[in-house]
Amino acid sequence: MNQFMNYKNITKLFLVATITLFSCKGSKNQTHKKENKVASKPNIVIIYGDDVGYGDVGAYGSTMIPTPNIDKLAAEGLRFTDGHCSAATCTPSRYSMLTGIYAFRNGVNILPPNAPLTIPTDILTLPKMLKQAGYTTGVIGKWHLGIGEKGVDVDWNGDVKPGPIEIGFESSFLLPSTNDRVPCVYLDDHKILNLDPNDPLYVSRKVKDVQGKNNTQYPDAKINPEAMTFYKSTHGHNNSVVNGIGRIGYMSGGKSALWNDETITDVFIEKTKKFISKNKEKPFFLYYAAQDIHVPRTPHPRFKGATKLGYRGDAMVQFDWATGEIMKALEENGLTENTIVIFSSDNGPVYDDGYDDGTTINQSYGESDRGHDASGIYTGGKYQIYEGGTRVPFIVRWPAKIKPAVSDALVNQIDLMASFSDLLDFEIPKTAASDSQNNLKALLGNDTKGLPYMLEETRRQKAIRIGHWKYIIGKNRKDKNSTGKPQLYNLESDPGEKNDLINKFPEKAETLAKKLKEIMES
Repeated sequence: MNQFMNYKNITKLFLVATITLFSCKGSKNQTHKKENKVASKPNIVIIYGDDVGYGDVGAYGSTMIPTPNIDKLAAEGLRFTDGHCSAATCTPSRYSMLTGIYAFRNGVNILPPNAPLTIPTDILTLPKMLKQAGYTTGVIGKWHLGIGEKGVDVDWNGDVKPGPIEIGFESSFLLPSTNDRVPCVYLDDHKILNLDPNDPLYVSRKVKDVQGKNNTQYPDAKINPEAMTFYKSTHGHNNSVVNGIGRIGYMSGGKSALWNDETITDVFIEKTKKFISKNKEKPFFLYYAAQDIHVPRTPHPRFKGATKLGYRGDAMVQFDWATGEIMKALEENGLTENTIVIFSSDNGPVYDDGYDDGTTINQSYGESDRGHDASGIYTGGKYQIYEGGTRVPFIVRWPAKIKPAVSDALVNQIDLMASFSDLLDFEIPKTAASDSQNNLKALLGNDTKGLPYMLEETRRQKAIRIGHWKYIIGKNRKDKNSTGKPQLYNLESDPGEKNDLINKFPEKAETLAKKLKEIMES
């Protein structure tokens, strides 16, 4: 009897244990499924260079600027040979990438100091979409998309908004405009970093206000050019002199908050590492917008002399270092495998862009600096509609999903919204991101052709690409070779756009012209 009771007790215990085991196993399976679902959302990091040309990177043919970190990134991912920003200048490209809308539709161009926010706060943006999809979103770096409301002076001494946070970023650490414009201070979320309330900051486009009072407590380069001790301005950068560098626009006050031009990259990387470490347990989207290699080029002293190309080449080496530090931070936090890293630039290269920083050029298109052609085999660069203006380094690495390769597919930054919406199964309303095309297959290496068509823009010119054919309209006042007449090029046989074929292939030109007009008027 006792043996039988013991047997029954043992049997009960076994059954309880079995039920508990399967119950726990089921619970673990449910948790595992949930964890897998979260893990299936890759982190997204966009490393965005400024004025970095197709030929400024070793993986794209540069021999005079060492870029081992970017080259490693290219070797581990997809290196696109036909990757583009949407415009040949910075603000329009950034606008298009973050909204999925061509900048010309809303008259968005390069912004002056104190410009209001160009992106409406009531539309769906890339950071808003990713935030709604469960991502933590952050931006670190150069903004240059405007801050504040239209028609209202920005209160730089209070809450500086609307800006990045109002269009979907949960945190931001910025150069409010860009490094060649005032104010020369960091904006941390809505507040100017280290601002002394007893030394209020004021920003203006004009040297005097309506009462005739000076708007600058800093030297005015037009009156005191000798104050530009870092290097002189060649054109345009001759208003308030801050840190020995002439800027666009005027500012007064804020001396306690001034940035040090030579340590901007170090500050950005420190903030980036903290962002990655803080958010490593959940999916995040980081938009790292470097100020390198935009003017004024002020590489940290430890990078000076790294190339034979002066400040521009040395600033590119600094940007490569920053890219390596971001890759290292991802690796140290165990995030390499499931993080999509996109490396690109806001437009093509420029040499003398307002400062006498030692960059030398060949005046016919400005194609070479002491033997270094920053646009590679392509003609033109920043401000120009030719391929050098928008064809930029474009690298996508995602070790969990992408096999390393070189792709000739046509891809564009404006299509990131539609492509990520497909990846994350997020439905974009028909009224949002109207110019963004789903190009996910190409971005993952599963489509070798890419976009069926693509537009390129400058302030006064537009172009359409369909396959290897390119059709251009409009006149560029900064290009002495621009006549304003439509142009047609076959990039397969003529990548440098030297032979205009519009008279030889009028039917092809007419087809592209019709498609371009249709898109522009839609």
